[in-house]
Amino acid sequence: MFPPLPNPSVQPSASKFGEQDLVRRSASTVPQPARQLTPMAKLIDVSKCIGCKACQSACLEWNDLREDVGINHGSYDNPLDLTPNSLTVMRFTEWVNPETKNLEWLIRKDGCMHCADPGCLKACPAPGAIVQYSNGIVDFVHDHCIGCGYCVTGCPFNIPRISKADNKAYKCTLCSDRMAVGQGPACAKACPTQAIVFGTKDDMKKWADDRIKDLKSRGFKNAGLYDPPGVGGTHVMYVLHHADQPKIYAGLPENPRISPVVQLWKGLTKYAGLTAIAAFAAIGVLHHVVMGPNRVTEDDEQNAKRLAEDRS
Repeated sequence: MFPPLPNPSVQPSASKFGEQDLVRRSASTVPQPARQLTPMAKLIDVSKCIGCKACQSACLEWNDLREDVGINHGSYDNPLDLTPNSLTVMRFTEWVNPETKNLEWLIRKDGCMHCADPGCLKACPAPGAIVQYSNGIVDFVHDHCIGCGYCVTGCPFNIPRISKADNKAYKCTLCSDRMAVGQGPACAKACPTQAIVFGTKDDMKKWADDRIKDLKSRGFKNAGLYDPPGVGGTHVMYVLHHADQPKIYAGLPENPRISPVVQLWKGLTKYAGLTAIAAFAAIGVLHHVVMGPNRVTEDDEQNAKRLAEDRS
């Protein structure tokens, strides 16, 4: 059993991280932080998930969010997709294993993966609307969000959702407010089977190794850890029984990467644009130095006056 998350202290405590620990800030820069926080991670073991949705309920409760009462669509998925209120949802898939012919019920908790190289942050044009701390948390600062939706385009996991109520983008924050006072995410605290555990990324990988060995000993020869390198790894990882086929888990991307359009827009194109602006400014200054400022001569004034009189 993984050590359970401690209960919160009733005594006020100082925040364990803040602005000084930012490593990235959208459309702007931050100074190099004076310290490196320990990278943290959430590990979701789908083989232990029972689909109870305690994590989904805990997320709603902690963030004081409510969904409208919906209708039954013939699926356990409720709501059917992430929304600005549902920052995490359970996705259920029925899959027939082609080797054993057994029907397997695959359950995956969906939400922000907190990529080490976050596409949402790279795509965001609003200064400071998305930030990344050195412990791995990627957080949204809604006061700076302009609701353009570029974060949705930049995310290889299709996670952020734009609210029609305030035109802001929303996603899981890894409970940054709880972590700031030494607690873990609400979903991990609520999970009754330890399908969700939380700790340092190194500890989560070690725990995942033990779980994978156990799964392989029970016949899941392709069990493995989902920590995709295409986004530099993630701070939300999965233990999958069929790690060679992540797509069978409700479309989990096999090799997620930031869109080349975003890479180009924020990379080569950005610097090419800045170079062009600098070149035109330099040409203007050179023209001013060589040719001098434009001046209106006495003849120009007379000609203009004559043309105006002719038109009248």
